[in-house]
Amino acid sequence: METSKGEGEIINITNVISRDFCVQEDVHLTIVRKLIACKDGNFVATDENGNIMFKVIEKILSFHDRHVLLDAGGNPIVTFKKKKLSAHKRWQVFRGDSSDSADLLFSAKKSSIVQFKTELDVFLSGNEEENSWDFKVVGSWLERSCVIYGKDSTPIAKMHKKHTLGSIVLGKDTFDVHVYPQVDNAFIVALVVILYEINKDKDD
Repeated sequence: METSKGEGEIINITNVISRDFCVQEDVHLTIVRKLIACKDGNFVATDENGNIMFKVIEKILSFHDRHVLLDAGGNPIVTFKKKKLSAHKRWQVFRGDSSDSADLLFSAKKSSIVQFKTELDVFLSGNEEENSWDFKVVGSWLERSCVIYGKDSTPIAKMHKKHTLGSIVLGKDTFDVHVYPQVDNAFIVALVVILYEINKDKDD
């Protein structure tokens, strides 16, 4: 979390991946999970005008479940992979296309092994003790909705399922994501994809 001075006010900036993905106004994204992976990836995030902002591709020939978040130009932003033998289904997120521990940015895991509601704890790489979370995701996977909170329990983003003709006929998941001002958009997209991956076995 950073702070900067605006016109007579202090603005909190939630910068986890890069400040380049923080803007001064609310951002509304639509994230679509593709049933069949295509050149645009397994997940595609677009803005209100339909412009592609982010794409997520899955590395099929990888020992770990591994995904890469790309910008609109296809450049790798972060790589996230599932940690093996993790009871809490932990995912780790690394800078660029790296999976080296020196490039670890944050990790996310289920708050408890048995859950009656969706709850993820997010820890930044510097929080090695993990005595308290840095961000938290709370919601209902059944309803495909959640709120993402910052360290001070202030909401920084919200997600809910978007009902479209494609989602009804084709069965694909489409999410509306509202990112608050000065919050890292790439970080939020990564969390939504991790939330999906952690919970997808409930749909099987």
